[in-house]
Amino acid sequence: MGAYEYELAVAAEKLVRESLRVNRGEAVAITADTLSDDEVVRATAGAVLAAGGKPLVLRVAAPRGVGKAADADLPLEPLARAVAASRVWVEYNHQWLLYSGVYEQATEANRDLRYLCLCGMTADLMVRTIGRVDFASLKRFMERVRDLTAQAQEVHITTPAGTDVRFRNVGPHHFISCDWGDASTPGVWMLAGQIGWSPRLETVAGTIVFDGSLSPPVGLLKVPVTLRIEQGRVVSIAGGSQAEEFRAWLESFQDPNMFRLGHVCYGFNPGARLTGNVLEDERVWGCTEWGLGYMSPVDVPPDGIRAASHCDGICLNSSVWLDGVQILDRGQVVGPGLTELAHAARGL
Repeated sequence: MGAYEYELAVAAEKLVRESLRVNRGEAVAITADTLSDDEVVRATAGAVLAAGGKPLVLRVAAPRGVGKAADADLPLEPLARAVAASRVWVEYNHQWLLYSGVYEQATEANRDLRYLCLCGMTADLMVRTIGRVDFASLKRFMERVRDLTAQAQEVHITTPAGTDVRFRNVGPHHFISCDWGDASTPGVWMLAGQIGWSPRLETVAGTIVFDGSLSPPVGLLKVPVTLRIEQGRVVSIAGGSQAEEFRAWLESFQDPNMFRLGHVCYGFNPGARLTGNVLEDERVWGCTEWGLGYMSPVDVPPDGIRAASHCDGICLNSSVWLDGVQILDRGQVVGPGLTELAHAARGL
């Protein structure tokens, strides 16, 4: 056994019983690739079995790309059918299947599927971001932030690194994801600690500076990557060698939609650290995250964004104003009622 041998068993049991709420007899597909953490896969399969479920572990060779760019390397049809035939799908793939053909086919074929995306999960990460997190306190805080965001018409985000971007929201009835740890009902769920939505993308304008990580293609950033945004599109990219690598990666698809913004998120997992693992980096407390490229019709109705792949960049220590009222100040929660909820969620 590896690191966190005992703690990992507790975290896996919490995932299966509290988050997914696996019922007796339910088939649970656990997907992984040859870069995934075997200990996490085995611990989860064991927890499913202990809960009375039926684990189905599906391991594939690691694709060269992620999302739609992974399709060419996947046994797409049989993998999608196996996942769709299950009641629950936990994804541990390092080269993630979210937005891939497998994801599209499985979620379309089985509208009752409970899909939890935990791409790149490791034992250490699972213990810190699942096993040791108080889901109930995190829920109270995150739902309050979600509601405030849904009600806002104008959003302004800045960071010490130079982000200064503004946009308009779609409206109070537009879907805003709020992943605080509950993945017990049909739908697409993510690791606890993220609130995400797609605003009026054509209104996004200003400067976005990624100073945490950028995945794919570069991971942890040595020098910030600066994007100039006009009408929801990247019109210029500046920075060091990693910025050039990023530009070349986007251009390699020969797809103009790879330069479109798709979503924005807040990060609020009390156990998350900046490590270069996108699953964790997106949830570093007080960050904001932007996704570019492919988005499903569920995320950006009615047609989504058809693009060759997808990537995510992290803006650390964010300040956020909702209709002029500040809720984040350089990564720290501010405002009446919010501070106390945040402290409880972080165990302070």
